[in-house]
Amino acid sequence: MTPQEALDLLGTDAAKAAEMQSYHKVERPYLGVATPVIDTAVKGWRDTLDLEARLALASGLWQRNVHEGRVAAAKLLTQARIRPDDSSAWDLICAWVPDLDALGITDLVCVAGQKRLVADPARLETLAEWAQSENPWARRAAFMMTLPWTKQNHPKPAEIEVRQRVLGWAADLVAEKEFLVQDAIAGWLRDLSKHDHDRTAEFLAEHGPLMKKFVVKEASRYMG
Repeated sequence: MTPQEALDLLGTDAAKAAEMQSYHKVERPYLGVATPVIDTAVKGWRDTLDLEARLALASGLWQRNVHEGRVAAAKLLTQARIRPDDSSAWDLICAWVPDLDALGITDLVCVAGQKRLVADPARLETLAEWAQSENPWARRAAFMMTLPWTKQNHPKPAEIEVRQRVLGWAADLVAEKEFLVQDAIAGWLRDLSKHDHDRTAEFLAEHGPLMKKFVVKEASRYMG
């Protein structure tokens, strides 16, 4: 299946396409196709294409720069288990990061990245570089992709080490000016607070006075 054949299968709705472009505020082609339609198509492609073909299709769809195509590309690589889990899928996800320019697509790419990071936490070394990148979308991705480490109620020592590392990235960015990065940090701390109240409280006590008020408010939402 070629990327164009995949896009043709998704169909188009001109009226909804115009609405979507207005909503997302990013200049690129839109098909006006609803997410459930994309989900159904992607499921079929994952069921029938081997990994090599899926990687090729995902890469081609991304390069076409159609909104729904990039959504489908990210979803094609969103799997807990990919066999073989060599670096191919992870490398492709990383290659997309410099192109990120919209919240919806960025967060879908990050969900795909989460799966590959959980499969091989050594890949976190790449995110450490992103956390210091001049590209704010890369900085956002560093926090969005590490969200799985906020969710353990009984974390293992290695998982605690990851939490501490990401909190270190957040501490380095307390003066962050980009909303999309501040928003990611706020969400990361909020999710951590549900499972590690004390660690979140310690972070906010130390760094809260230097953080934006909305970040502290969101991070504290479930802390009582």
